Amino acid sequence: MPLLPAGAAMPQSAPPLTPPAPAIGDGGISLYVHVPFCLSKCPYCDFNTYQGIESQFGDFRTAVINELTAWSRALGRPVVNTVFLGGGTPSYLPDGDVARILDAIAGAYQVRSDAEITAECNPNDLTPAKCAGLRAAGINRISIGVQSLDNGLLALLGRRHDAGEAATAVAICRSVGFNNVNLDLMYGLPQQSLEQWRDTVARTAALAPEHLSLYALTLEAGTPLHRWVEQGRLPEPDPDLAADMYDFARVALRDAGYHHYEISNWSRPGLESEHNLAYWRNLQWLGAGPGAHSSFAGCRFWTVRSPREYARRAQEWAAAAGPWPSLSAEAIRAVPTVDDLEAIDDATTAAETMFLGLRLLDGMDVAAASARAGIDLAARYERELAALTAEGLLAWTADERLRLTERAYLVANQVFTRFLAD
Repeated sequence: MPLLPAGAAMPQSAPPLTPPAPAIGDGGISLYVHVPFCLSKCPYCDFNTYQGIESQFGDFRTAVINELTAWSRALGRPVVNTVFLGGGTPSYLPDGDVARILDAIAGAYQVRSDAEITAECNPNDLTPAKCAGLRAAGINRISIGVQSLDNGLLALLGRRHDAGEAATAVAICRSVGFNNVNLDLMYGLPQQSLEQWRDTVARTAALAPEHLSLYALTLEAGTPLHRWVEQGRLPEPDPDLAADMYDFARVALRDAGYHHYEISNWSRPGLESEHNLAYWRNLQWLGAGPGAHSSFAGCRFWTVRSPREYARRAQEWAAAAGPWPSLSAEAIRAVPTVDDLEAIDDATTAAETMFLGLRLLDGMDVAAASARAGIDLAARYERELAALTAEGLLAWTADERLRLTERAYLVANQVFTRFLAD
């Protein structure tokens, strides 16, 4: 059963309606569901994911439904604007589990009828039957972890697909009716040449996805890939070569008709990632699942990482949850699944609103962002904005939006840190 639109009748098993919590507001929230399972863990990955724990599939499904339902009761069945199933590998879940999770969301929340509902997938999980099942469940956007179309680099990255399987996955998505497909690619890899990258970008553009996310490799401490580089088994990634790769992709994707709307993201016009836009606009989101992060009510918090401990605590939370008259850090901290919490003060809110918003390359509406943050950002950062504009790193558009200049794209973090000095 697909997700119900906002205002649709709830199933008989849904929790009772409660008044909306005033701290959530009419703007609603985004939902993120973290799926911690992988058939194999990639050597560059430091996400909270696990292989070899398939015996916990059923416990996870029950736990995440329990947690989502408990939060709905506490928050007063808020409006949901987007849903994103990430991980890990949501497409690795047993058939029917995605549908059960989305049915629970549909029953517990007011999901907008036009909500973007995304699932991350591995290419070789996307059989015709799996794709059709995701489509029938209510998924309307697929994000495929392609990473490269060079088979040697795919092997280096520990991916369990080859280039041909990636192209086949896109074709299967089209065959069952998906018309919003994102492909993830990585660049700046050890042993990756500019020619390999050019070939991958050209072949990826030929697949005509609606959206592309391009990420430079970050060597995360504790990962096998980081260890291999430290041991000299692989060369250090070359940042100058990675910059050349980024510049090539910008031109090639522009020429292919893609809009470069965020530092690492391109889309066909009107098909930007609505879920990620909520992050970049510093809006409210709720994360469910082991290790998932959330941000609302002036707090950032995260769930316990252990899938087994998470399942135990989610059951405890579901049994105890009731409607909250208001939101507070104390109430959130007492939620059994919450591992820890940090309060976001005005200085942090201001800085994060600026550097997240400036990732959007069409520019940020500073007045609207100020209204959301409750802080006059132009006044707070008058000195920094003047200096960055004089240095040619920021500019004001004709419609009074603040944006990074093109010369700042490769040094964006140097711009962003100027807002953290406060």
